[in-house]
Amino acid sequence: MIDISKPAQRPANPRFSSGPCAKYPAFNLQQLESAPLGRSHRAAVGKDKLKAAIEETRELLGVPMDYHIGIVPASDTGAVEMAMWSLLGARPVTMVAWESFGAGWVTDVVKQLKLDATVQTAEYGEIVDMAALDYDTDVVFTWNGTTAGVRMPSGDAIPAKRAGLTICDATSAAFAQDLPWDKLDVTTFSWQKVLGGEAAHGMLILSPRAVERLETYTPAWPMPKIFRLTKGGKLIDGIFRGETINTPSMLAVEDYLYALDWARSVGGLKGLIARADANAQAVFDFCAANDWIENLAVDPATRSNTSVCLKFTDSRITDGAAFAKAVAKRLEAENVAYDIGAYRDAPAGLRIWCGGTVETADVEALLPWLAWAFEAEITA
Repeated sequence: MIDISKPAQRPANPRFSSGPCAKYPAFNLQQLESAPLGRSHRAAVGKDKLKAAIEETRELLGVPMDYHIGIVPASDTGAVEMAMWSLLGARPVTMVAWESFGAGWVTDVVKQLKLDATVQTAEYGEIVDMAALDYDTDVVFTWNGTTAGVRMPSGDAIPAKRAGLTICDATSAAFAQDLPWDKLDVTTFSWQKVLGGEAAHGMLILSPRAVERLETYTPAWPMPKIFRLTKGGKLIDGIFRGETINTPSMLAVEDYLYALDWARSVGGLKGLIARADANAQAVFDFCAANDWIENLAVDPATRSNTSVCLKFTDSRITDGAAFAKAVAKRLEAENVAYDIGAYRDAPAGLRIWCGGTVETADVEALLPWLAWAFEAEITA
């Protein structure tokens, strides 16, 4: 008989959602009392905090001083679409997708902007051969596939000298992976991923080459006000000093500033990467020790250290989607792991967030429960 007794220890924090993600361990609501609520974000206090969020992001991520960083509406989605609507159409376009959000950007470009794009795709768990792309075209891609658990192993495939722009959705990579800024012309992410910030705020980072495109090219389609980055052929510099296009949440800004403070306290970017790597490695080791579960990523070099996606491989499982859903439900009912089911468009399985705000001890405490849930469900 297989022992399916419940493990003795539960994770102290069962929040393993891939977005919004776990708050940083030191978080408490009292920290936010200094937020300038009821004040205009255009007042000096609001502008100062928004500017601090930009400059502290620059410092922590090592963004070059000649790159522009802006806080934009609608989370990472807003940032990516702002970039595509503002920059694409000047050159041929190559769209790259290996998971659901990348596929969404393909839909936007082909069906909404109606550009005759070259589309390169890969199945879930794999990535496109980035070295085979034509970088004389504008290339739009996702660095870390949040719904597929795969990532770019490096930026080596992207040439330093290229005629086109690289537009990179880095929302579950920023603050957990080392992004090569000289290879990225446009980079986007949201606060709600690796630093566990609140939703609806996106970040848009532009290289000098991207700024030059903005100031020398006018798209053929109408530009919604919320996407406008230029006026009179010049970049609207205020956006990149904290003068946001629309009204931001100063409560969310305060929370982001504290998250940045916490990130510095654990060693900055290197410390955050090390924390994510340790979390993910605990899951990788668990998969290696159990023959009924494995990483969705085919190549170990492309395994994500944040959105770790898993699939069940036991031959006794006849309905993979139902089985994975039942396992996730058992873990949530035990207050062991919340929101770890695979993304709705992804293959059946589990997705465990391993970003730096998660404690390795909590990941290690979760894994025996995962084995328990698997055995309990197989028995049932």
